Amino acid sequence: MSYSKPKSSRLLRYLIMGFCAAILVILLGWNVQPSQTQNIPKDITKNIPKPSRQDSLNASGISISQSFPSNPVAIVDIGKQYFQSGQYAQAIATWQQAADIYAKQGDRLNQAIVCQNIALAHQQLGHWQEAEKSIVLSLEIFQSHLPQPKLLAQALNIRGSIQISQGKAQEALATWQKAAVIYEQIGDKEGAIRNKINQSQAMRSLGLYPKAKDLLKQVQLALQEMPASSLKLSSLIELGDTLRLNGDFAEAVTILKESLAIAQKLNDTPTIAEIFLGLGNVNSSQLEAASAGDSRERQQKSTEAIAYYQQAAQITTRPITQVKAQINQLRLEMELKQFEAIKRLLPTIQAQLQDLPPSRASVYARVGFAQDLMKLNSGASDRLGSDLLGSDRQIIAQLLAKAAQQSQEMGDPRAESYAIGYLGELYERSQQLTEAQELTEKALILAQNHNAADIAYRWQWQLGRIFKAQGKQSQAIAAYNETVSTLTSIRGDLVSSNADIQFSFRDGVEPIYLQLVDLLMTHEKGQALSQENLIAARKAIESLQIAELDNFFKEACLKGLSTQVDEVDSHAAVIYPIVLPDRVEVIVSLPDRSLIHRTTTISQDSLNRLLSELWRSLRRTSLETDIQTSSEKVYNILIGKEFEAIFTTHKIQTLVFVLDGALRNLPMAVLYDGRQYLMEKYNLALTPGLQLLDPHPLKRQQLEVFIGGLSKGTQNFSALPNVEREIQQIASIVSAPTPLLNETFISESIKTQISKNSFRVVHLATHGEFSSDAEKTFILTWNNRLGVKQLGDLLQTRDQDQLNPIELLVLSACKTAKGDNRATLGLAGLAVRSGARSTLASLWSVEDSATATFMEKFYQELMLLGTTKANALRKAQIGLLNNPQFTHPFYWAPFVLVGNWL
Repeated sequence: MSYSKPKSSRLLRYLIMGFCAAILVILLGWNVQPSQTQNIPKDITKNIPKPSRQDSLNASGISISQSFPSNPVAIVDIGKQYFQSGQYAQAIATWQQAADIYAKQGDRLNQAIVCQNIALAHQQLGHWQEAEKSIVLSLEIFQSHLPQPKLLAQALNIRGSIQISQGKAQEALATWQKAAVIYEQIGDKEGAIRNKINQSQAMRSLGLYPKAKDLLKQVQLALQEMPASSLKLSSLIELGDTLRLNGDFAEAVTILKESLAIAQKLNDTPTIAEIFLGLGNVNSSQLEAASAGDSRERQQKSTEAIAYYQQAAQITTRPITQVKAQINQLRLEMELKQFEAIKRLLPTIQAQLQDLPPSRASVYARVGFAQDLMKLNSGASDRLGSDLLGSDRQIIAQLLAKAAQQSQEMGDPRAESYAIGYLGELYERSQQLTEAQELTEKALILAQNHNAADIAYRWQWQLGRIFKAQGKQSQAIAAYNETVSTLTSIRGDLVSSNADIQFSFRDGVEPIYLQLVDLLMTHEKGQALSQENLIAARKAIESLQIAELDNFFKEACLKGLSTQVDEVDSHAAVIYPIVLPDRVEVIVSLPDRSLIHRTTTISQDSLNRLLSELWRSLRRTSLETDIQTSSEKVYNILIGKEFEAIFTTHKIQTLVFVLDGALRNLPMAVLYDGRQYLMEKYNLALTPGLQLLDPHPLKRQQLEVFIGGLSKGTQNFSALPNVEREIQQIASIVSAPTPLLNETFISESIKTQISKNSFRVVHLATHGEFSSDAEKTFILTWNNRLGVKQLGDLLQTRDQDQLNPIELLVLSACKTAKGDNRATLGLAGLAVRSGARSTLASLWSVEDSATATFMEKFYQELMLLGTTKANALRKAQIGLLNNPQFTHPFYWAPFVLVGNWL
């Protein structure tokens, strides 16, 4: 058995490249210091062929030699071996011969089945037209000639998979729903379970999150009723991974541990290893989601993940699983700076990679390992030693050249794009910009020709960096704009970005927007920035806010709207502070649609120290003079006398902040101009951006309020004795049914009241915490914690009443997570997910007697005609400021309004 390889000249070129890399690196003696750049031998890549659609599709035309068996059943089995090893082009060629034999024999049933396999392999390679053609042929055979319900449903499942891979979520859902009807008719529980998991993916892509969640719960219930079997095992593993991608980490762990028990009962060692790998990936995903949480917890999660990866590597019988586990472990050891562990892992991984047979998985492993080596090479500690890093660039070049060679041999353009693109990054890091540009453009062509936008954006960004380094400003901006456009089109897909290629929102998405803003805000001294550049910079910052919230939820849940300030409030200015490495740029959007800006030169480290100083001074025991000293410095950076004069000219009454970086955790109310706090002069509000604003004022007629909370201690949280007074005062001011207090404040009771009434305001007086990790953002009920997604689903049980949405969600007694400088992302996320137009909350826990006093004044003001929510907030804060008991900023500063301020 043999098959012909791609053109021998191409293979020879790749082999020569790898050989030349080794020889020339030795001759040139690359410098091992990461701070210096040395040339990479050009022989590595000078002969990489320029990709084209014709080249990359050639692989599906691989011919089978005369020694190939003529029995189609044997041919199909060989094709399966190719497919399972990731050699998809060879699988296609093999199965095509089997399909041709069946067609000649008039065996339409088996021809249709093989066409399904061919479609799946084409899908893996991004050959969408070929995949669609194959699956349509299969469907036509089943529908017209051979009524085979189960096989027809299977073909529909595959077609749905192909559709969703192309971003056609609505079409995929419709296709899968057709399959679901068939599975129900024939009583195929196994097929129905897999079908529901598929449907949940389409529902998430369409923003139908509660429905997707309900469907997954149905899957869980169905699996619980099934006996232990390989089917239940594979379904549980698939469900666990779906939950991980959905951000439901705790549930993912539960499901994977259930699958582990079954695998152990079945004595299925290879699958046990895969489950350990999956459990390690869940812990790693939690680390990415947390991003800035408790360091001890991060240490614990890292340790747990490493233990799982080590177990997977030790017991697996599959070399690729062992390498994957060790590479994933290496990344965590690098984060923890465990240098001895890194030294042990590097040569082990390198040796194992050499023995892996060609497959997509082995290509991704090589590329992933090369990425790790690049990180080590650019930022490794001296503790690793020059003996370890001396040959890194040689190894990286060889790894990527080998990966490119193998992926082209297999006819896998996605894998080839990854390999060539990261080879371009290696050249970029070595300041060989011409070669870097050439390679990056080749990788981009491969990705674009195969609709691989999730890969293409990386190379568009890389081109932007290269153009910037070459001093080509306009080309760099154009490349960055294309990157952002591509990111916008694949927001949902990034959540499930290939786990075998490193992906981190903080490293792989957020910098793109900020670097684009940096380019747009760069200008010659003495020259003003154009309105066009300011508009583009503002748009980039708003897009970043949406992308960050998508990443927080692990789903593309937000839809931007085009909204102008004057459409919302003719007396409001929106302020966008943008924190860059060497300066702070502030853009202000005025009601007349003009944009103004100012620049303050200050390093990001210096700014963070100043903000930390101000944050520490906001403690109750601090002197007000200390607060004012730090606060005035921040005021001068963000506003200053220049902007104050412009606000006076435009008769500005409300300032709306779209905050960036460490500024988010600070209350803008406390900014001090030398005489007054900012909230004494202006109404204040926060928003993730005008794109997320629903510009409707609060209708005060028949203002019904849902009220609930806890005054007693529960679940290890302290009592809030003044909550009872707070609730009674609010109930006496507004129209409200009987408040839910303590034992009656539970999810079921909340859902019942919310679903039966058109509440315009929801007031929750209970403990809660905002975190950059969605799983740690919650509010407390009597017997449970409601996470951000659960609360959102609960409050949107009345989706049918879109004419009367919740206008205001009030959260008293909440706080931001300690040590998390991005914690207010949780507040923004909760504000968006709740479906309420506005959210009022506190950044830290305030004495509950002060909170009760504040809330009473807030609702008194809110009931007055002509008062906006932001104005009611300001009046309530001034009320505390003027109260001798609560004059310190600790009491009144933390209350913030997020969203619509009208």
